[in-house]
Amino acid sequence: MWTTVVLLIYILIASSIVISILLHGAKPSKTLAWLLAIFTIPVGGMLLYLLLGRNRRKNKLLKLKKQTFYNLPKPTIDHMAALEGEYQKLMLLVYRNSHFPPTSHNQLQLLKDGKTTFEAIFEALENAREQIHLQYYIFEEGELANRLLNLFEQKIVQGVRVRMIYDGIGSFTLSKSYLKKLKGIGVEAYPFLPFRFGRFLSSLNYRNHRKIIVIDGQIAFTGGINISDKYLKGDQALGNWHDMHLEMQGLAAGHLNHIFSMDWYLVSQELIEKTVLEEKSRASNSNTLVQIVSGGPDDDFPSLEQAYFTIITQAKKYIYITNPYIIPGQAIMQALQTAALGGVDVRLMVSENADNKIVSWCVRSYFETLLKAGIKIYLFPDGFLHSKIIVSDDMISTIGTANLDDRSFEQNYEVNAIVYDVSFAKLLQQDFQMDANISKMLSYEEYLQRPWSEKLKEGFGKVFSPLL
Repeated sequence: MWTTVVLLIYILIASSIVISILLHGAKPSKTLAWLLAIFTIPVGGMLLYLLLGRNRRKNKLLKLKKQTFYNLPKPTIDHMAALEGEYQKLMLLVYRNSHFPPTSHNQLQLLKDGKTTFEAIFEALENAREQIHLQYYIFEEGELANRLLNLFEQKIVQGVRVRMIYDGIGSFTLSKSYLKKLKGIGVEAYPFLPFRFGRFLSSLNYRNHRKIIVIDGQIAFTGGINISDKYLKGDQALGNWHDMHLEMQGLAAGHLNHIFSMDWYLVSQELIEKTVLEEKSRASNSNTLVQIVSGGPDDDFPSLEQAYFTIITQAKKYIYITNPYIIPGQAIMQALQTAALGGVDVRLMVSENADNKIVSWCVRSYFETLLKAGIKIYLFPDGFLHSKIIVSDDMISTIGTANLDDRSFEQNYEVNAIVYDVSFAKLLQQDFQMDANISKMLSYEEYLQRPWSEKLKEGFGKVFSPLL
């Protein structure tokens, strides 16, 4: 009797999931994979799908309309005519996806590695007058966290309002005692989709991977660096952590503040009023053109993937990509191969050392196909390289939080800054060349001779690529 009841319940649940997959499946390959998992792995297949497979773009449970918060400015003729119109297509694409037009009157400072980045961050925080907005995927306790705690206490006494968002999974190790101290001094701190059993299945796979600091709506920071002492001291397993961050002063900083404000509403249900400081935010001594692109699982289209795809396909001379997790889907793979076969100098740089073996095997599983198309691949040997950089043709570059994988494009909340500036692009190009000089460049012929054990590991890793 009970066996029959359980079987009927299982069939009903499995049938409803199958119908949902058929109606809302985003990609045929993934749809087929999930159908096979459900039919061949009783119970386990369904649980995996509920955890990792649902298409958030369709059910819109987390949908936040940007128009609810601000009427963002529309792009002007001057904006869209920048660089003699060469990147108008990209500018319009980003605007339609993220609703942020390109803005001039920005001043940028490239920050390489933890020491330089945190020196700049703490200097800016110390000069805060009205508000500090801070949001991180990983916020770990240690010297940096304690230094922030002390600084926040001083600024709150001075009348500065401090708001903080930390990801519920990425910052899972953050202790209750530290959070109690934060809230005790007056910091308004909220987790993003915290680990709770009641909504475990619906939220585990959707993380906020953004790293944002905005001070008074005028100065902002974003990039790959989290709040963790390993960016200053390294760690025993990997050694030094190398990463890139960006400091922005000007109108683009206000757009990062919009993104924080939307995430803040999601976690706190509080609307942040636009400040006078933010409205006047512009760096008068610079005219650097910057466009902010944000993406998340509640957007209609994968905005970061489309932006990366467009930058790759528009490259004429070269495109250099630094990223620790290059796990290209079909569109990005085709774009890279087409560019290389068409004569564009395509170079990829990844870390030789990895923070996750399965992810590393998956990344390397694409090397043979990429090398065959004439793409140059460099393995950076010193510690762990975590930067997320693209630079092309000495004209355009992007720096931010998004990796080249489906997780960043489909499941995570991410943010990047696209910079339409020759001098900034040349700076990143030169930095890539310096790192390439100390890296190992792979050879297609030599790579074919790798041991079968490595090929087997790569094959195993590739199977898990849709879940990584």
